[in-house]
Amino acid sequence: MARVVLAMSGGVDSSVSAYLLQKQGYDVVGLFMRTGVHSDADDHRADHKKGCCSAVDAGDARRIADQMDIPFYALDFEQDFGRIIDYFADEYLKGRTPNPCVVCNSWLKFGRLFSYAQQLEADFIATGHYARIVRAEGEAHLHRGIDPDKDQSYVLYGIRPEIVSRLLFPVGDLTKGKVRAIARELGLCVADKPDSVEICFVPGGDHSAVIRARRPEAATAGKFVDTAGQVLGEHDGIDRFTIGQRKGLGIATGSRRFVLQIVPGSNDIVLGDRDELLADGLTASRVNWLCPTPINALRCQAKIRYRHTPAPATVHVNGDGATVYFDEPQSAITPGQAVVFYDGTRVLGGGWIEEKTDPK
Repeated sequence: MARVVLAMSGGVDSSVSAYLLQKQGYDVVGLFMRTGVHSDADDHRADHKKGCCSAVDAGDARRIADQMDIPFYALDFEQDFGRIIDYFADEYLKGRTPNPCVVCNSWLKFGRLFSYAQQLEADFIATGHYARIVRAEGEAHLHRGIDPDKDQSYVLYGIRPEIVSRLLFPVGDLTKGKVRAIARELGLCVADKPDSVEICFVPGGDHSAVIRARRPEAATAGKFVDTAGQVLGEHDGIDRFTIGQRKGLGIATGSRRFVLQIVPGSNDIVLGDRDELLADGLTASRVNWLCPTPINALRCQAKIRYRHTPAPATVHVNGDGATVYFDEPQSAITPGQAVVFYDGTRVLGGGWIEEKTDPK
């Protein structure tokens, strides 16, 4: 019987994954990552939205494991998780918009957790992500999940290519509605538990509070300016803003203005019109390829943020980086976010956005 180590978050997706893996005949071992993130209340009401990996979630995961009679272990990843929070704070202070979920998946869930699975001599590692591993002709490829509203392949592009064949995503072929229906049929206590909609270490949605607690010495107050350099007002920190932002600027400009650029050296926030957010392409660094590294120009669809519809593009490889040219200009290309390359539903790879290229 093949052994599977399942990352159990205490949510409905990983809980149903445990059931599906058992049904498929696997020997399942549940692991919970303790990150040091805590929840103030054990609250499962329908309007309670929070992150994952809290003490509440640990309790839910253990109850599910007990109900299904599978071994369960909680691992202490607090120190490692601290590195992710440091990365999060430092990126904002550099004028970038971080994506901690990508980093968590690469460093922890498919990094440290995978190493622990090897110690247990597990054949596979599984999670409740909405993605798929498609196996054909002796190869395994990462694909989008069936449910377009829940697909999480974007945040998984950083998985090391050599471990893709060892991964299982049991709910990737299901819709969220079907997953909840299975949980209700099984009588799972998490059947109606709300999805995690926030960054787990920013449960109140105030990321600036996290950044300022982590980096109290960093003062980033500055000015709002237009593209001509004219001062439009003042702000109390660049960590409160991201490219494309319109709401919450805190100043009246007489017209709709959007954040075009964040300049960490001067702490200026450059504002402009919506059309000025458009760009023909971008440069990316630290590209992780889940297919053979392209030698020639690669035609694909490129996705520049989690809710972005992948757009037709051409990718040119430059060492461990890439230059991406879109067929049509894209809006709000944001340094610090990921660009992920697709061939239909297959994930080809991705990297970190460094800067946009100006429209033609």
